[in-house]
Amino acid sequence: MKNLLLKICAASLLAFVFNSAFADPVWIDVRTIEEFGTDHIDGDANIPLAELTATKLASQYGKDAELMLYCRSGNRAGQAKALLDAAGFTSVTNAGGIDDVRTLRGLKLAAQNSPAPQ
Repeated sequence: MKNLLLKICAASLLAFVFNSAFADPVWIDVRTIEEFGTDHIDGDANIPLAELTATKLASQYGKDAELMLYCRSGNRAGQAKALLDAAGFTSVTNAGGIDDVRTLRGLKLAAQNSPAPQ
């Protein structure tokens, strides 16, 4: 019985380590809800900088999750990163602006607002 319990614990630990090591990063857009409504990357979370709390993110994703933050230019993402780093998060990246993220991930850039040809 003792050996079975040890094997179960070892298997659980291995599964946890494997899933943690190969988990997809969590992409978080820290722009306002209005900005996100105008242009966003499907599937990414929107947590505006003004609403971002370390406690909420820790309970939702854990402090060791790979968090990729972005905004319009990278400034607010940098502020969010500093907040999370100070709170003990271990894998937070300021990925820059939304167009930087699209390029990094091989996604199509949003159409620029330009006048339609006449």
